Amino acid sequence: MYRRTLPTADEALKILSRRRTRPPMRVPPPAGKSLAPLIRELDKKYGQGPGALQARWKEIVGDTLARRTEPVRIIKSRTGEGGTLELRVDGPVASLIQHQAPQITQRLDLLLGKGAVTRLRIVQGPVRVAGTAASAPPRPRRRPPLDAAQERDLANSLADQPEGPLKEALLKLGRGVLRNES
Repeated sequence: MYRRTLPTADEALKILSRRRTRPPMRVPPPAGKSLAPLIRELDKKYGQGPGALQARWKEIVGDTLARRTEPVRIIKSRTGEGGTLELRVDGPVASLIQHQAPQITQRLDLLLGKGAVTRLRIVQGPVRVAGTAASAPPRPRRRPPLDAAQERDLANSLADQPEGPLKEALLKLGRGVLRNES
């Protein structure tokens, strides 16, 4: 049986110089470069959505309502006429939004174009507000109850009052006053 020997280094160089090898792999282009035209086209067709509104929401509804509301999304209608802006609203502010809906849609027309939003859909829920920790102001801390000596002095001062709702109201008032003093 014939045993084949490996070529020497010089022979290997001659063989490799005569044969064509594969070109090295090219580095793929950045994904953003090829997606940029598509994103521009989609932005022209569908708009920027609630992201553009979020940045200017305070100008649209005012400072007070901006802290209690948040634009979630714009729902396009099937007919293509006018969209619906879905708002997340904190608690009883929903009635204010309903009352001011025509003014809000007029301001949205100035920002997004005439007829981009024709209706508001209000969803109650927690609101995330940029720049603040919470949507509602922090609750004041509950004051501790009166100590036994203060409670006894208050009860002694009202001992001559007849039992009933008036005496209970005076006790409650006295507790509140004494808590605030300390």
